[in-house]
Amino acid sequence: MAPPTAQELALPETHSNSPASLATNPKAYRQDAAKHLYRVYANRIYKGKLPPMLKAIGVVDVLIGPQGQVLDIHWVRPPRQGPGLIADIENMIRRAAPYPAPVNLRKLIYTETWLWHASGRFQLDTLSEGQK
Repeated sequence: MAPPTAQELALPETHSNSPASLATNPKAYRQDAAKHLYRVYANRIYKGKLPPMLKAIGVVDVLIGPQGQVLDIHWVRPPRQGPGLIADIENMIRRAAPYPAPVNLRKLIYTETWLWHASGRFQLDTLSEGQK
C-alpha cells in the first residue's frame, strides 16, 4: 500500500456538523466517536486486514465535553515507535472535534486503541477489520 500523499496527511478543518450521540455509556459512545474519526480521516484509514506486524499501537483516553469538544487526552499506553507519532495522533484527535455531543452522558472518558500501519494509515480497534 502506498504511503499517504501530502494532501492526505494535511489536517482537516474543524467539523461542526457532527450528529449527536444517543449512547448511554462510554463503550457505546466509543462506536460513535470511531465512526466520526473514520469520516473525518477517510483518506487515512487502512483498508482491509492489517498485517501481523504494525508500526505502532497506542491506547488513549479521550475526555469529551457536553458539546463534543475534546477536554483532555491521556495516554494509557503510548506508542513507542515512530518519533512524533504521539503528537500526530493527539493532533488528529483534537482536529476532529467537535465529536458527536454525548446528550445522555454530558461528558465522558472513552478509550480507543490506535493501530498504526507503516504506511501512515491506521485503524481504530473499535472498527478494525482484524489482522492477517
